[in-house]
Amino acid sequence: MQTIKLGNGVEMPLLGYGVFKVAPDECERCVGDALNVGYRLIDTAQAYFNEEGVGNAISKSGISRQDIFLVTKVWISNAGEEKAAASIDESLRKLQTDYIDLLLIHQAYGDVFGSWRAMEKAYRAGKVRAIGVSNFQAGRFYDFAHYADIKPMVNQLQCNPLVQQQGIEPLLAEHNTKMMAWGPLGGEGAEGVVKSELLASIGKGYGKTAAQVALRWLTQRGIIAIPKSTHIERMRQNIDIFDFSLTDEEMKSIAALNRHDTGTVDFGDPKLVKFLIETYG
Repeated sequence: MQTIKLGNGVEMPLLGYGVFKVAPDECERCVGDALNVGYRLIDTAQAYFNEEGVGNAISKSGISRQDIFLVTKVWISNAGEEKAAASIDESLRKLQTDYIDLLLIHQAYGDVFGSWRAMEKAYRAGKVRAIGVSNFQAGRFYDFAHYADIKPMVNQLQCNPLVQQQGIEPLLAEHNTKMMAWGPLGGEGAEGVVKSELLASIGKGYGKTAAQVALRWLTQRGIIAIPKSTHIERMRQNIDIFDFSLTDEEMKSIAALNRHDTGTVDFGDPKLVKFLIETYG
């Protein structure tokens, strides 16, 4: 598995397995399958309500904890220094681990600076190996990164051939912040990616699918991708992308697919955020 070096020197896999919308009672099986296939980066969140399933799968896998890169996120209802600190300890308990490899602020809402202080303390205490943010678009990211003592090492955003986040890339580079792509195959609009004639045409020359080309396009640009599937055969396909490289011309042709620069699906959707706050606190 290819890796990328974060700003503090921590090595992170370029491709991982995401568990957004994986039901809690199914999560353990799915993560177990992903680990068996070869994934070593697992991305979850407090708001996914499946951290325990992730923890169970890892503990039963027989794989050394140091060989797994574990990501979770502090949810809006846990914003603020005191609540965030308590939630980090709760996530550690549910994940059955002494440390989290990467901890993110899930959304740019609430007392994010208080949450960051708690995360910085957890980082210095060794509970967390790296810290970052999620769904922070350019303006919010600039304001946040400018005042944070420890700069975010990762910003997780919706990113795929149709939503490329080109506008924020120079800002992230300025702060040595790596981009991590949720919805790398399109999220709710996945068909636009996996059924792309251009991606399929490029993939045909390598014996790859459109989805594999999309994932290679991201990872070849140094963007961490976390595709999700509950089917083991699809998991195998998604991880089988490091035996070919796209040409400069192919990279440029895929870049021309960009439709817009900011994603509004998943937890980036303000209406969904409002619903979740009202429902779950």
